[in-house]
Amino acid sequence: MFLIVSSVFAVLMAVFIVFVRLKATSKPVDAKKVILPPFFMATGFLMFVFPVFRVTWSEAAEAFLVGCVFSLFLIKTSNFEKRGEAIYLKRSKGFVVILIALFLIRMGMKQFFGHYISVGETSGLFFIVAFGMILPWRFAMYFKFKKVKATS
Repeated sequence: MFLIVSSVFAVLMAVFIVFVRLKATSKPVDAKKVILPPFFMATGFLMFVFPVFRVTWSEAAEAFLVGCVFSLFLIKTSNFEKRGEAIYLKRSKGFVVILIALFLIRMGMKQFFGHYISVGETSGLFFIVAFGMILPWRFAMYFKFKKVKATS
């Protein structure tokens, strides 16, 4: 039952993220909007205070590296453009497709690994995968943002 509820919640979150991301292309971006999300997400590491979520360091490193590999696709499809004096995120059809594909891959991996490790450990690992995706993606976006901003 928990697996079904968490999967439905994950689908709703994915749809929400796609809509937020598409709406973000209509508003100017600044450096804070690009770089702050990983810092906000980092508060999620507090889950590891509770033993049920803890994983080994090697598992955490593997999960983080998987997230970094996934982030390459997000980095490739996230670009900025200057309109007047403001900088905007370019809308990319590929981004939505990649976001959905990554979501489906993560759900498949979650279903697979959920049979072998506890729900808490699975949650911890997939949080680390998500953090491994957002951290390099946002840093790459920041450098792309700075490059576009410098071309004034």
